[in-house]
Amino acid sequence: MEHIFTYDRLYQFTYTIFKSIGCSDEHAALATKVLIAADVRGIDSHGVARLSGYVRLWEAKRINATPDIKIVHETPSTAVIDGDAGLGLVVAPFAMQVAIDKAKIAGTGWVSVRNSNHFGIAGYHAMMALQHDMVGMAMTNASALVAPTFSVERMLGTNPIAVAIPANEQPPFVADMATTTAANGKLEILQRKNADAPLGWVQDKDGKETTDANALKSAGALLPLGSDREHGSHKGYALGSIVDIFSAVFSGASYGPWAPPFPAYVPMPENMPGKGLGHFFGAMRIDAFRPADEFKAHMDNWITRFRQAKPADGYEKVLIPGDPEREMEADRMRDGIPVVEPVVKDLEEVGAKFNVQLG
Repeated sequence: MEHIFTYDRLYQFTYTIFKSIGCSDEHAALATKVLIAADVRGIDSHGVARLSGYVRLWEAKRINATPDIKIVHETPSTAVIDGDAGLGLVVAPFAMQVAIDKAKIAGTGWVSVRNSNHFGIAGYHAMMALQHDMVGMAMTNASALVAPTFSVERMLGTNPIAVAIPANEQPPFVADMATTTAANGKLEILQRKNADAPLGWVQDKDGKETTDANALKSAGALLPLGSDREHGSHKGYALGSIVDIFSAVFSGASYGPWAPPFPAYVPMPENMPGKGLGHFFGAMRIDAFRPADEFKAHMDNWITRFRQAKPADGYEKVLIPGDPEREMEADRMRDGIPVVEPVVKDLEEVGAKFNVQLG
């Protein structure tokens, strides 16, 4: 069963919860905007379904609702930022703006972040660059739930990569993807529906393929993009490793199996080598390479030609990265945002803690 909520209703509820844990007006508004952007774009696993998780992290004193976010090291085109254990939903836009500001001066800007938390969808942060005629990049490490190729041990997170590229008449190219076969949030959705996972998403504790959506609860692991060695999991493993290194080894965050777990009830790893989760952001001014209008005209041409590619039997058309999310955003802003029953109950429980009504 699904309940339909307007954007404004979900926004007001979520904003009030963030205010209730001590966020400033500015931070509560920003965190709410970033979080609900996931629901609007159809990435339900990273939207309001995560709200109770942030509250539990705050209750466990792992999230600082009033962080002093600082640049701790920089050059003209790079920076390292300490998020002071703040909401990643707030820390990440701050860091992306620093990357954009540096790109305005130096042509490109690169920022690595430590001491942060889960930052919502990577695509939101990458897309911040679009309005400046820049290409945006965003990535983050995450709780260790992924087994490297040939391993049964969980060493990496789902470690997403997002790249946003502006066009002119055409909508922007926005790739936003986990480096696993499926993001953990999609597994959580299957768990709520009591449904099986497709083969290739997870393995059991012995490294065997399984359709059990609850495999992670019994020492199983998510699989890197590609699912197994024969289908290219070593490539997903390498991509996830790159995200981990850029996000955490560059910045001084905890990496690999030491990345802080998102569930507040999971004990923190021992001997953590850094502070909190890490992120990495990039902004590249288009006119650092060629005139922006010229570039965007060619992006229009690129996108148009790919849209014209002949679809395989059974498929209506070829999509451009960002199309499904853009179409979903139009639908949900018009018709409302569906929220499944278990998430509604979860939100109602969170609201009850702070005497806030969901609707």
